[in-house]
Amino acid sequence: MLRTIREFWNDQRGIAMILVAIMLPVLVGFALVTIDMSRATGLHNDLQKGVDALALAAAAELDGRSDSITRADRAVTNLLANRTLFSTSGDHQLALTDVTVKYLTGIPASDNTRLSAAGIDSNGVTWASTDPKAVSFAEVTVNPSGLTDGAGAFATIFPASFLGASETMDIDPQAVAGFTQSICETVPIFMCNPFETTTPATSKTIQQAFASGDTYSREFRILKVDSNPGPGNFGLIDNNLTSLRDAIATGTAGTCYQRDKLTTKTGVTLGSVNAGINVRFDLYSSSLNKENKNWQYRPASNVRKGQKTGCSKYDPVTDGTALPLPPGDNYDSTKGYSDKIANASTFWASYWSVNHGGAAFPSIPSSSHPTSTTQPASRYDVYKYEVANNLVGDKSKNPTKESGTPSCFKGDTPTADPDRRLLNLAIVDCIANQAKINGHTQLKPDGYASVFLNTPVQKQDNSKDDEDSSAAEKPISLEIVDVDGPLGNGSLDKALRNEAQLYR
Repeated sequence: MLRTIREFWNDQRGIAMILVAIMLPVLVGFALVTIDMSRATGLHNDLQKGVDALALAAAAELDGRSDSITRADRAVTNLLANRTLFSTSGDHQLALTDVTVKYLTGIPASDNTRLSAAGIDSNGVTWASTDPKAVSFAEVTVNPSGLTDGAGAFATIFPASFLGASETMDIDPQAVAGFTQSICETVPIFMCNPFETTTPATSKTIQQAFASGDTYSREFRILKVDSNPGPGNFGLIDNNLTSLRDAIATGTAGTCYQRDKLTTKTGVTLGSVNAGINVRFDLYSSSLNKENKNWQYRPASNVRKGQKTGCSKYDPVTDGTALPLPPGDNYDSTKGYSDKIANASTFWASYWSVNHGGAAFPSIPSSSHPTSTTQPASRYDVYKYEVANNLVGDKSKNPTKESGTPSCFKGDTPTADPDRRLLNLAIVDCIANQAKINGHTQLKPDGYASVFLNTPVQKQDNSKDDEDSSAAEKPISLEIVDVDGPLGNGSLDKALRNEAQLYR
């Protein structure tokens, strides 16, 4: 008996089956967990791509206009209607009820600070907002409750309930995308905000001033200063072109500027600004003579400026036989602008009679005013009226006989659109940003404006060439005809490039 027991004890035949029987559940369990993790990873990746796309689509609409959130919600709804399926069985269509969409005014500086689906970070700061003009980020989170089949986010194959655990896993990826805009068709110049004051309560943004009609028909005069710029001054911005003159003459800085940041630049001869602007009036300085056939350096289709002859610099006649667009009344050098035009007939009588054969000033609508059509016509309105009604070729009085038709440019006939007497430039709160301007550090502009050039730029000593640095410049005379953002007339929209990018 003992021998039989001893032989049985020492017999190892079939032990592998015992080990397999013991380890088989473990191996199968590990296999199921591996399969579940692979499925979860695949589903997470698919859902992450989905919420990335939804966040980008929503963020692309957050341009600060009053309907931006409405358009963003519509973009999300339309994208979900494409019916991307995340499984071949059952109804796994990602629906609007499966995601939470929040719009944020900003995001935490550190990526380690978590954002909840409600737009509240782990420090308790609420970033979510319903103000369409304030939000610039879209946050999309997949709800932990899962997909539309109601089975939870993810049902596991592994029978976790035997171990007292849940047999479902929550898959709740999140994406945050932000909206930015760049402006590409602009010259590398900033103009100090003429409506900024030392008292914030009385200051206006350039958009507020435009929307209220404060900019309309005023003559603005801006002059470059090397330090402490304020209303009535302008400065330069970093650009990708070697020649400031060419950047202004052609109308591009060679780069796109983000609407919320730019860097100032100094050390450039102001004669370059003069020469670049005057190209648009059919005037070519000595160094630009070779460009008078180049389409990029073409003048405007209407270059009436009160000058008889000459193609190299601005030298207006003084006998009243030809007149440029008239200056404003009661110019205030502390603000950099004149009064608005009060009476159209009185203000425009001489200009119209001298340049259009003695005719009386017609009724010209204030088409560029942001809200009213009953205001006296601005300089830009009169200029556009001359172009639209074929009056550019009218000759002024003898002996000058000036017309608005370009004669110095030898290339193809300039077209009225795009208008070469319009420039896009940045507006900066120079009082608030004085330290940054002088320090050449990055700053946030107040906005961008489309400005109309009233006249060419003249030298204080007009015997000097446009690019001669020994003679100081006179101010640039202009009107503001539009601004960026929802308070503008929209003409700058074509120069803006909307961009949405993922941040989280």
